[in-house]
Amino acid sequence: MRHKKLKGKLGRSSSHRSSLLANLSISLITHKKIETTYAKAKELRKCVEKLVTTAKNNNLHTQREVQKVIKNKKASKVLFEEISPKFLERNGGYTRIVKTGFRKGDASSLAIIEFVE
Repeated sequence: MRHKKLKGKLGRSSSHRSSLLANLSISLITHKKIETTYAKAKELRKCVEKLVTTAKNNNLHTQREVQKVIKNKKASKVLFEEISPKFLERNGGYTRIVKTGFRKGDASSLAIIEFVE
């Protein structure tokens, strides 16, 4: 049951949060590694792991499901052709989060999120 399980809201409205996660997902898929705040990295991990798991079953329906989230043909092509074939035998745990310190301006915790090789 999912009672009292809080969603990471990141201090944003629902539409702003979904746009943020979609854009971060596109960046992570195209660059394979990005640096962001630790809270955003933890939320991004949930989103990207679901996308990779969906993309492992490569058919027209899953391609359309992924397109609903990321809305970038180049990134979805990279996801289906490069990233998901590497993880066919792996059941989850496709990303790694490494804390890198604190941002100088506001002292927020920074982290690098990347795909596991």
